[in-house]
Amino acid sequence: MPENARFNGNLDEIALGFVEREATPKLLMKLSIQLHLAGLSLSNTVSMLELFRVSRARSTVHNWVHKADLRPESDQNPDHVAIDKTVIRLDKQYWLYAAVDPETNEVLYIRLEPTTNSVIAHAFFAELREKHDGSDAVFLIDGSHSLKDACRRHGLDFRYEKHGNRNSVERVFREIKRRTTSISNCFSNTNAETADDWLRSFSFAWNQLI
Repeated sequence: MPENARFNGNLDEIALGFVEREATPKLLMKLSIQLHLAGLSLSNTVSMLELFRVSRARSTVHNWVHKADLRPESDQNPDHVAIDKTVIRLDKQYWLYAAVDPETNEVLYIRLEPTTNSVIAHAFFAELREKHDGSDAVFLIDGSHSLKDACRRHGLDFRYEKHGNRNSVERVFREIKRRTTSISNCFSNTNAETADDWLRSFSFAWNQLI
């Protein structure tokens, strides 16, 4: 498939149902959302709009991204699921949980938490299974006792894997840390719910572009 056709298809996935009265052409709104989630800073995204003689504030583009309410596709049925958690810093320290299909590198589910424990791990798996069946999948985890306990409580087939297929989730973590560090001003005064929403929008864009 030609790259421009693929890119246009990605834009089609962005719904703008939140738009009531907006002077900006919808195609430029979609393009701005996609470019920002793909790695362009808010300042550079605004500069891109100015090439089309459209002047918008960085906060406007930021609001477009959140109001679009983008999420990774549900009802996937992967053979393997790589699970991991890591610390990231936004306005303060958080724990980021992620589930990734190692065969496609697609993010299946992602969630931000203020801390880590067995209760949170169990809740993460419960929410993951609401979106994807996973009953026939093998879950690849590290040595985390809370992840092992959650797999057992949900009756899931799991195995310890330090590297190998679990590298897929590490790639996602590296990109998220790079992005949240480079645009830390976006998160300096935000709440966890807004940051969690941005991360799910990022996951949508990641899945579209890999």
